[in-house]
Amino acid sequence: GTIIDACEVLGVSRSGYYNYIKGSGSRKAREAEDQAWRIQIEEAYNYRGYKKGSRSIVMYFENTLGITVNRKKVQRLMRKFEIFCPIRQANPYKRMAKATKEHSTVENKLKRQFDQGVAKKVLLTDITYLPGADGFIGYLSTVKDGATKEILAHYVTDNLKLDISLNTIDLLVSAHGATIHEDAFIHSDQGVHYTSPKFHKKLANNHLGQSMSRRGNCWDNAPTERFFRSFKTEWMPKGGYENIAEAKSAIADYIWGYYQTVRPHTFNNYLTPLEKEKRYFNKNLLSGVLN
Repeated sequence: GTIIDACEVLGVSRSGYYNYIKGSGSRKAREAEDQAWRIQIEEAYNYRGYKKGSRSIVMYFENTLGITVNRKKVQRLMRKFEIFCPIRQANPYKRMAKATKEHSTVENKLKRQFDQGVAKKVLLTDITYLPGADGFIGYLSTVKDGATKEILAHYVTDNLKLDISLNTIDLLVSAHGATIHEDAFIHSDQGVHYTSPKFHKKLANNHLGQSMSRRGNCWDNAPTERFFRSFKTEWMPKGGYENIAEAKSAIADYIWGYYQTVRPHTFNNYLTPLEKEKRYFNKNLLSGVLN
């Protein structure tokens, strides 16, 4: 009689009450399972010091823990335990580029002819990020010779201000200004660093032409992409660098202690970049004597 009275007071059926009692064990098991997932999701959420969304958490489980988990499940648990991904702030440089008509693109002079038979003519530039430890992120900007695959200039910083591209050009000119080809041009993607009027002016002041890839086409700068990939897989530690000084030192070691002088390059017929540069220099010297 007590159960019947209680059901009447609570406004539930007796069958519903018995189903609740029967399922309470499985509910407790599900709750315990959710709590176990919560611990792992929170670890993934805070991994390397920055907060992530469900997609990144799923990738963390797969790549770091070797666990396949359904994204909808992760989203459900994140909602349940109020684990929110912060809204990413808009990139101020992209916003600036959209807001002003000053930023402009230029034609593609390259047409993927990276090696045009002469050194220091096709100059490929790009920027890559260097994921680091404890929230540190670095950025590497390079200028690569399309013919010899030599890194002519590189600049490492911990921010993405316009200076990263401008300083890279200054380093290029100070190191190689006297030997840069008279028809040399800088080829890049259509990133805001390269469409900037300040960057256009920097190139013009140094008598350098400019060329840009078609939008979203990484093949137009494949040699630089290959260099970045080689550096990250051959040299960079899995956990990344802890600070800017460590990143600068390691990158200089890779470029001058290994890449330029020791590492044979497939596209150079297995010559190092500096060996290829020397051959081009000697060829051009001989051509000048014969003419």
